[in-house]
Amino acid sequence: MKQYNPDIHHRHSIRLQGYDYSQEGLYFITMCVQNRKCIFGEINNGEMILNDNGKIIEKTWLDLPNHNPHIELNIFCIMPNHIHAVIEITAHVGAGSKPAQNIPFPNHSLSEIVRQFKTFSSRHINQLSCKQGHPVWQRNYYEHIIRNEISYNNIYWYIMNNPQKWEDDKLYWK
Repeated sequence: MKQYNPDIHHRHSIRLQGYDYSQEGLYFITMCVQNRKCIFGEINNGEMILNDNGKIIEKTWLDLPNHNPHIELNIFCIMPNHIHAVIEITAHVGAGSKPAQNIPFPNHSLSEIVRQFKTFSSRHINQLSCKQGHPVWQRNYYEHIIRNEISYNNIYWYIMNNPQKWEDDKLYWK
C-alpha cells in the first residue's frame, strides 16, 4: 500500500474548515464514477434509463435510511457516470420514541454516509460483474451546504433537469 507523503501528495480537504458535517441540515452532494465511465445507464430523449448497475445505485441509495435513521433522502438523480442528491441530516430518533432494544444508532457524519453508500454500491456492482475490489467511485465527492430556500430551489431544479441537459453537463463523457 502506498504511504502518504506530503512532499509528493498534495491533497487538500475541500470541506468547510471547522464545520460539523454531522449536524442537522440539508446537503447537496455529487459523486462521480472512477474515470467518469458511463456505467449506470444512458440518457435517451432526456430521460435516464438505468441499467443493472444503475438499479443497484438506486436501491443502495434508497436503503441508506435503514442504516442511518437520522437522515432523510430528498431529490436525487442518477446519471450515466455520477449521482446528484440532496440529503438531510435530522435530529436523531430511534424506532418510535426509543431506539430498538435500547441500542442507539450513531449519528453519522455526511462523509460516513457517503462512505457507506460507495462501499455498499461498489460491493454489489463488483458482485454483479464478478470483479472483486474493482474501484467504482472516484475518490472524494462534491458537497454544498444548503443554507436557504433559494439555494435549495436552484439545486432542486438543477437535479430535476440534469438528464435533459446531459450533453451540456461538465461531467458528460462518451
